[in-house]
Amino acid sequence: MTRYAKQTRLLVAVDCIIFGFDGTEMKLLLVKRSLEPEKGRWSLMGGFVDINESFEKAAARVLKELTGLENVYMEQLFAFGEPNRDPIERTASITYFSLIDIQQYEQQISHEYHAEWFPVKKIPSLIFDHRDMIEMAKEKLRYKAALHPILFELLPPKFTLPQLQNLYEGVYDAIMDKRNFSRKVLSTGLLVKQKDKDKLSSKRGAYYYKIDKRKYLTKFNAFLNFVPNPQNLK
Repeated sequence: MTRYAKQTRLLVAVDCIIFGFDGTEMKLLLVKRSLEPEKGRWSLMGGFVDINESFEKAAARVLKELTGLENVYMEQLFAFGEPNRDPIERTASITYFSLIDIQQYEQQISHEYHAEWFPVKKIPSLIFDHRDMIEMAKEKLRYKAALHPILFELLPPKFTLPQLQNLYEGVYDAIMDKRNFSRKVLSTGLLVKQKDKDKLSSKRGAYYYKIDKRKYLTKFNAFLNFVPNPQNLK
């Protein structure tokens, strides 16, 4: 077999960044690393790419092997390739990210590798450059959420305004004024108020709403007026 002369060995890995929303807050899925170095520490779902495997298939395989999750749409984020990012061998990592409804996939989660959801605001210490990967994924997610109707896919068919606010606050890591948020959301005209209330969260209860999907798909940019500093999103 012909090989390129004088070329240094380089390993290629994939790392999966899975964000989730449980109806209350944004979370991140982590596992405990099973090999040295850093064995036993919290990590993203990662593994090496097989020689006859595409990056996409490797990411799907690694995610299923380490968490049990499958049929999760993931988008390629970035290639992390600093020479010393892995202390054992020169390894480049192709990262993928996704945002899912935790309740929809909860039954798939395997605890063999101690897969666990952590609130995005309380992420433990991680191995290597995984924190940098997460921060980049968060920025990409904020950009996509501002320009595309992806967040409403995480909500149940009917939802309350507090639930919607919790989702946006989690994605943008920002505290939004309750009255101002409600006023701006309702001013879009894209939400349909229901007659029933959620009585579990408070005594008074909060009215449920449904989104007019037909209007939303054509006028989703109306939601940009309450996204924190959309002009700064990159």
